[in-house]
Amino acid sequence: MSVLKSRPVLRWLVPVTAVATVIGGGAALGTFAAQAEPSLPPRTAAQLLVDLQTSRLEGLSGTVVQRADLGLPPLAGLVGGDGLTGLLTGTHTLRVWHSGPDRQRVALVDTLGEHDIVRNGRDVWAWNSRSNTATHRTLPEGTAGAQTPELPVTPGEAADRALAAIGPSTEVSVGRSATVAGRDAYELVLAPRDAASLVHQVRIAIDARQHVPLRFEVFADGSDKPAFEMAFTQVSYARPDADQFTFNPPPGVKVTEETAGRQPADAPGKRRADGERPDVRTVGESWATVVVARLDGAGAPADRPTTGGRAGNGPAGGPAALLGALPKVSGDWGSGRLLTGKLFSALLTDDGRLIVGAVTPERLYEVAKG
Repeated sequence: MSVLKSRPVLRWLVPVTAVATVIGGGAALGTFAAQAEPSLPPRTAAQLLVDLQTSRLEGLSGTVVQRADLGLPPLAGLVGGDGLTGLLTGTHTLRVWHSGPDRQRVALVDTLGEHDIVRNGRDVWAWNSRSNTATHRTLPEGTAGAQTPELPVTPGEAADRALAAIGPSTEVSVGRSATVAGRDAYELVLAPRDAASLVHQVRIAIDARQHVPLRFEVFADGSDKPAFEMAFTQVSYARPDADQFTFNPPPGVKVTEETAGRQPADAPGKRRADGERPDVRTVGESWATVVVARLDGAGAPADRPTTGGRAGNGPAGGPAALLGALPKVSGDWGSGRLLTGKLFSALLTDDGRLIVGAVTPERLYEVAKG
């Protein structure tokens, strides 16, 4: 069970997914370099977990740098895009502000424009200066403190999910102390014991005084450099001014009003009343969890023609179109296409299943067969 469940504020701290180009990259990235280890009083792993659970945070603002090197093949259309999409490669910088569970802001700026996500109470704004557009959504009554879907996953959330794996399948230890964004920090190390996992270690740097995650690193098997990392390069724990969370659309911006909670009856992936999605299921647990999704018409057999930028019957630009360009694989489980990186594997079977996990391809084949 995650120790951060009772501290939702900790799950917001550093966005993991964002689209931006490094601003002042030389100065920002320099803080990732190794520094002398600070001298800190000894803390056990159990004590660090308690620190995370009992911390109190009034506010936060700062700059975050994220880097990813997942070892993906150069598949056209797999990465990139405009907006808050999952980053699979490169280095990215953003500014964050946090003032309680109902006030958050993320600003992503590149050489071509700015993209902001702002939550202020029940109001959620998304602004894109490049397209000169903004969307506004009013959250339903009774959602105070609820997570805002538009905001990227955060390092606190990344830490939360990693900590949720703690159990017999995880070895927990204390690493070296570190200095992150000028703050002394302890390091909590999680190491999967499951041989099917592609993750070698997860390292979480925790502020020695404020007890919040300042850096999150994931190391793949066989590598001494993180395949994914995100860290504050500058941080302040002063509560940001209320004006930071007030968004006024600039002149000429096209504003779209969205209705929260509405979804067409025939929408793909529609959830049942109990919150479950009948077309998505999980197999296994902890580090070896595999997600299986049914993609209607998404199969891409080798003998099926590809026309108009589409692979098989899958939607243009969708998972089938992307994975359909990958090498064919087959076995006693069937056949399909395989995408592999340092930290995950994805299998699109010819019968329309997308099977994904931070596991070896062999584990995906087992799930496909089962």
